[in-house]
Amino acid sequence: MLTIRPYQESDAQSVGVLIADTYGKYNLSEFSGSQRDEMLGPFLYARSAEPSHRQAIAEAIHAPTVLVAEMDGRIVGVLRGGRVDALGRTVLQSLFVSGDCHRRGIGRQLVERFEQEYVARGVRVFKLLATLEAVPFYLEMGYRKSTGVRSIHSFEGRGFMSQPMKKVLKK
Repeated sequence: MLTIRPYQESDAQSVGVLIADTYGKYNLSEFSGSQRDEMLGPFLYARSAEPSHRQAIAEAIHAPTVLVAEMDGRIVGVLRGGRVDALGRTVLQSLFVSGDCHRRGIGRQLVERFEQEYVARGVRVFKLLATLEAVPFYLEMGYRKSTGVRSIHSFEGRGFMSQPMKKVLKK
């Protein structure tokens, strides 16, 4: 059974490992070792017991809203979002689902829960930067490309390609 719930501080290591593994495998596989390490930022040390590494990971996970998807006691998805940009749009900052759980509706449930929470607060416009691999997923979720593909940074790394997207809900 899948449960979507708010993130707890005790989830930090599991969420950090999920992000490191998923981001590394599905988004950073084409980057060289040093580029990949720079793009992973603190998640490079997701399995470390070093307190400073754990603190950096917890800080990187922090967002106004963090939701986790848990199945059989294992965290299989995480969504971070809720920051408001300069144009007043609510940002879905990141979404990761464990590779062995792709195409099971987990990402969809996380996004729907996030949107529902913010719609209840009066939000009508959401934006995100989608990885190129995730564009079809977000199109299915009602998001539309808002500009052309851009090269952005990820932590200390440069050259990560992303597609700006937005979703405008009718009032």
